[in-house]
Amino acid sequence: MAITVKLGSPFRRHTGGADKITSAAPDLPALFGDLESRFPGLTKHLVGDNGEPRPFLNIYVNEEDIRFLGGKNYKFADDDEVLLIPAVAGGSN
Repeated sequence: MAITVKLGSPFRRHTGGADKITSAAPDLPALFGDLESRFPGLTKHLVGDNGEPRPFLNIYVNEEDIRFLGGKNYKFADDDEVLLIPAVAGGSN
């Protein structure tokens, strides 16, 4: 099984510029472990001390928010596309 993981541009400084990787992780916790083994230090930007994804990290699987698919309990399927992007906020008064 293989999934494609696309990384938002703010995370690429931790991946040597890589914007996409392939992983065999079966679920989100395993994906975070795979990312940490490949890019030490990256997951501190993705996961809090409690092991949960950071509040301002958006995770999409095949363009659907992973929270609506079961969150970290969702089991990836072959050829899933996972997008990890930070939430963006801002505006003007």
